Amino acid sequence: MLNLYDTLSRTQKSVEAMDGKSLRFYCCGPTVYAAAHIGNFRTFVVQDVFRRVVELGGLRTKHVRNITDVDDKTIRKSQEQGIPLVEYTQKWTQKFHDDCQALNCLPPHVEPGAVAHIAEQLELVQRLIDRGHAYCSEDGSVYFRISSYADYGRLAHLDSQQLDLGKTAQTRADTDEYEKDSVADFVLWKARRPEDGDNFWPSPWGEGRPGWHLECSAMSHKYLGDTFDLHSGGVDLVFPHHENEIAQSRCACGGESARHWFHVTHLLVDGAKMSKSLGNMYTLEDLQERGFSPAALRYVLAGAYYRRPLNFTLAGMKDATGALMKLSRFDDALARRAGGSAPTYRDLVKNRPELGAFAPAWASLEDDLNTPEALGHVFSALRRIKPAELSPEEAAATRRAFRFIIEALGLLLPPPVEEEVEVPADIRALAEERWAARLAKDWALADSLRSRLAELGWSMKDGRDSYQLTKN
Repeated sequence: MLNLYDTLSRTQKSVEAMDGKSLRFYCCGPTVYAAAHIGNFRTFVVQDVFRRVVELGGLRTKHVRNITDVDDKTIRKSQEQGIPLVEYTQKWTQKFHDDCQALNCLPPHVEPGAVAHIAEQLELVQRLIDRGHAYCSEDGSVYFRISSYADYGRLAHLDSQQLDLGKTAQTRADTDEYEKDSVADFVLWKARRPEDGDNFWPSPWGEGRPGWHLECSAMSHKYLGDTFDLHSGGVDLVFPHHENEIAQSRCACGGESARHWFHVTHLLVDGAKMSKSLGNMYTLEDLQERGFSPAALRYVLAGAYYRRPLNFTLAGMKDATGALMKLSRFDDALARRAGGSAPTYRDLVKNRPELGAFAPAWASLEDDLNTPEALGHVFSALRRIKPAELSPEEAAATRRAFRFIIEALGLLLPPPVEEEVEVPADIRALAEERWAARLAKDWALADSLRSRLAELGWSMKDGRDSYQLTKN
């Protein structure tokens, strides 16, 4: 069973389905105003590893991830380019989906968009007003009254002094930008403004649009109910976004909201925070233009422990490319011994293999998704296992166990390329002698020399006009 750190309790807890059968979880998705960068994808890739470990561990899932297609950024960018909001966000939603597919992320079971759920958001706001948790300002905006919810600040572990609930309404910040750091009442419904253009909807309080925090509560409530198993996002969303989600969800709908809070720590680039001014805000396309594959990026993002900052470097991408090739050669060696095709993810979910030498790697994944430790165990197993010495049955079983961990991490193995190995002079001399015996049709001598090469740790593969030596 997977044990995972919970932000709310600050303890490691087992990940459990309320109904014992299907884990229902919600992930905050992208704001589709531009291409997602590698910092965004660190969170989405780790969430994908989480889902894979849950499913390979024997639980079904219901994975809901929203699309934020209306907020300050999407409106501002679409207005600047003179493109209707829907058309603008559809373009970047498709780009996000393409990048997710390239990074081998499983698609969510439900992917609601904010614009398509305005009615649900209006209903939630009305409930909050009716119950005394929200109020309408003079301009037609609606705000959540933080002082009405005594547990506000529990997720981020802030006390009342830190929250400074005594701030006046005039000091409220009503932006819904990601970098917002307001400690006062937050906006639920934003009154229409000239800079919004045609991007507004009618409401009982006047024309306007939803605030960013409201969207996730409305959609998680609709698709997962008042209480669900787990909520996830980047650590930057703990406060105020997820804190606000909890407050408005519990006050409007009752229930616990999420029973487990799973957050992924941020990503640095060459030891510095990503920023456009530093030129280090990489997208997947940027890295592909530099010659790196999505598979290498997946390896880097999945292979770092999610509770520690990941320092991304281009050198690390080169190392990931080499590591993937080692894994690919091992898989290919097993395939040549075992025959048949590689087991698929869905096959492994249905038919979990005996893990044997790869059991320690799985144990690390179930222990708070310790992916770097899991990879360490994988490479340790690779050093011990000699595919050429396995029977076909042993090779097939080993390959299923190996692929089980590879699929849990969602790694994409490239086509195998034989590693260039320097052949010692004595080995080369034996190979030449054997090749000569083969050409002379002295099969007894040729077989004897092949056996001698195998004893020395080398395999000789004959071609039509030449041979190839590989180190076992």
